[in-house]
Amino acid sequence: MRADHRNDARIDDRLDTQRADGVPMRPLACERCAAEVLVRKSSWQQTSVQWTARATAACAERDATGGTGATGGAEGAFEGCRSLRDTIREAALHGRIEVVDPAGPGPAPRTGPGPGSPPDPPD
Repeated sequence: MRADHRNDARIDDRLDTQRADGVPMRPLACERCAAEVLVRKSSWQQTSVQWTARATAACAERDATGGTGATGGAEGAFEGCRSLRDTIREAALHGRIEVVDPAGPGPAPRTGPGPGSPPDPPD
């Protein structure tokens, strides 16, 4: 017989814009199509993005591939927007969004006002 799991609490914070470390997601508009998403760059290797219905409709790459994800099958899958990925990287490099933990592989942060400071400009 199956155990009663009614008291098991599972917290789903995928739509939460504030993590336990206190770093909120920030709005960021894609430089190609202006689709505005919420972004948190936890490290150079990890980025969280929340798409809204408006951003989904505005994304030029999503529109071009027909990848709405609505069908649930491979034909509707959308692997991500290269333009948005480039926008996020540039925003992190230039300090428009914070990199929470800049340690590890990736552009070396400049010594300065805090974590996620953009790297020193090339010589």
